[in-house]
Amino acid sequence: MSGVKKPRARRYRRHVPVEEDKRIRGYRTLELEWSELMAYVVGLLATDGCLSSDRRHIILTSRDRELVETFLTCLGRPIKYTVGRTRRGKRAYYAQFSDVTFYDWLLARGLTPRKSLTLGAIDVPNAFLIPLARGLLDGDGSVCVFRNRPTRAKYPNYEYERLWVFFLSASRSHIDWLRGRIKELVGLNGHVERIVRRKRHDLFRLKYGKRESIVLLRLLYSDPNAPCLDRKRRKWIDYAVRNLCAEGGT
Repeated sequence: MSGVKKPRARRYRRHVPVEEDKRIRGYRTLELEWSELMAYVVGLLATDGCLSSDRRHIILTSRDRELVETFLTCLGRPIKYTVGRTRRGKRAYYAQFSDVTFYDWLLARGLTPRKSLTLGAIDVPNAFLIPLARGLLDGDGSVCVFRNRPTRAKYPNYEYERLWVFFLSASRSHIDWLRGRIKELVGLNGHVERIVRRKRHDLFRLKYGKRESIVLLRLLYSDPNAPCLDRKRRKWIDYAVRNLCAEGGT
């Protein structure tokens, strides 16, 4: 019958504690509390992750194998994932596992199923906002470095290197929340751009210019041992070596 809603999936009730269940191989070891590792994991799930509608499975999808492996390592799970293709035929890596207690913990912090257009604030303490932002950056953000020639006609040989940091989301409320929290904690303003897409939902981009990007990236990558996507961190390090070391900065 049309108009009749399907019943919600029933939650599985565990009768044997996880640590005593011999059927489970490789359970999560990361504690369900805010930490730098957990904040980074939540940032990845808020961008490249998905909470299944069955109310127990958690999925991370990325075209970066390194990112999926880092995600599983942070959780303390075995490095097991599948390889598939995106709708555009690009190779992608999928990590999926069942963890009801972690699922419920994520729900309580602001993540939801089908969150792309509805994600809003994430209930993260200020002490862990920076590692969370690093996860958001690795998931759907960019560190953009390029050469600029502002006056090609008059001074064709004059050029300088520019640096931008972007955070991207289809949810305006999430981008506004992130901008507000970073401004409150660090004092950086940034600005939000709307990307109009034909026959698709618009995207919203939080952008930081050169000066603010330097401040933000120094915070995001202050710990060389913190989990991150190495290719994005390398862009910042290479830029800093070329431009900041010569100025007496790091």
